[in-house]
Amino acid sequence: MNLATAFADSAEKHKSKIAICWGETEISYEALLAQSKSIAACLQTRLGLKPGDRVALWVKNCPEFVPAVFGILSAGGVVVPINNFLKPAEVSYILNDSGTNVLITDPELAAHFEILKAARPSLAVLRVDQFAALDAVDLRFTIDASRSEADLAALLYTSGTTGHPKGAMLTHGNFLHNVASCVAALEVREDERVVVALPQFHSFMFKVGTLLPMLCGCGILLLKTLHPFKSVLEEIARHRGTILPAVPSFYRALLAVPEFGRLPLRLCISGGAPLPVEVFNEFTRKFPFPLREGYGPTESSPVATVNPIHGVNKPGSIGKPIPNVELSIRDEAGRELPVDEIGEICIRGGNVMLGYWNQPEETAKVLRDGWLLTGDVGYGDADGYFFITDRKKDMLLVNGINVYPREIEEVIYQFPGVKEAAVVGLPDPRRGEQPVAFVTAAEGQTLDERLLLQFVRGKLADYKVPKRVVFMPALPHNATGKILKTVLRKHPLP
Repeated sequence: MNLATAFADSAEKHKSKIAICWGETEISYEALLAQSKSIAACLQTRLGLKPGDRVALWVKNCPEFVPAVFGILSAGGVVVPINNFLKPAEVSYILNDSGTNVLITDPELAAHFEILKAARPSLAVLRVDQFAALDAVDLRFTIDASRSEADLAALLYTSGTTGHPKGAMLTHGNFLHNVASCVAALEVREDERVVVALPQFHSFMFKVGTLLPMLCGCGILLLKTLHPFKSVLEEIARHRGTILPAVPSFYRALLAVPEFGRLPLRLCISGGAPLPVEVFNEFTRKFPFPLREGYGPTESSPVATVNPIHGVNKPGSIGKPIPNVELSIRDEAGRELPVDEIGEICIRGGNVMLGYWNQPEETAKVLRDGWLLTGDVGYGDADGYFFITDRKKDMLLVNGINVYPREIEEVIYQFPGVKEAAVVGLPDPRRGEQPVAFVTAAEGQTLDERLLLQFVRGKLADYKVPKRVVFMPALPHNATGKILKTVLRKHPLP
């Protein structure tokens, strides 16, 4: 079994069913399977793709992303999704690092083709608008069934907030394992429709918004635009979206939309960044369907935990491990820590990557005795729920005491009129580091630094109170809405 044969089985079973909704366009499973085979045949016969060869996919959100993924896999290739917000030099790095000689892209990025080819002369380009002109392939076309669960399926490049991005090597088995675990944890049914609002290249959407629905016979509601945000709700209502995976900033924007009629959503999932408790609480007051926070780095395919759909949901918690995945809190020496003690969150299971592409030293830093060291700091409670206090690299040392920015941010979010907050550490000659808060106000609100700090001081120890508050019109975000603290650390203080 591999991802391509699993998709073919799913498509054969659901031939006439709508697989993708894209505005007024509806695409059946039968049509998707046929197109993926045509793409696979083109890659093999015209472009000389061999099993294990990498094919980069650099496109903005579009329905063609899905048959491109399964076309690459059907030809025996390895998918390399690339962030469509990257500049040509950044894309060239990934192409060269991964040894990719075939790029599937879209006409809107055409201005960069020659630059990329100049940097990598062997590069062949196939545009998604050329898919329709590909030769129709006989349905007897043989999908590469030789690829096993142990074989590489995708290189998912990390965001590269420090240094160059690294390619996480994820196998067919990693994804099949993670899809099965998520289907069980989220109780996914064949009549569901997953709403895809985030960039398809991101690991969260690659797995939850593409592989999961296509392998279990669901539909995909691919949103054309998020502006105005009310149109998102209109599309969800019109096309009957039932599962909405998104990031906290998406839910914060959703809360700002005036009251809307009844939505068909069954479940909302938040991932990609910590979900502020205040956002969760306000969402729960406003909407009848549940919002559940989950967690998982790219290196774990990516989902590792989620708060249970039924039973206790703990705000501020990333939930419990999904089926057949283990979590453990460990110290620097690799020893497991008891309940409520803070250490590094480690993951073990069939969803954990092989390692980083061509980077054995970096791989050795994060894989230890079968465990993935995530770089996230947190603890587990007596009920088996896990909590993230911060990233190891974000943790501050103030007078030798650990300070976790997440704790300070949660308090700032409770202050009336705050839209977003991020706390970073800046060097201090006396104390080592000092927390500095960057804050944006909600629309129509004006914030006072003195009152905000007074509020925080009433809830936290003095050494945790930010030295400064910097008000900004907007905080810097990456393509999936995560606040870029690396940028804030370089921001000049007024």
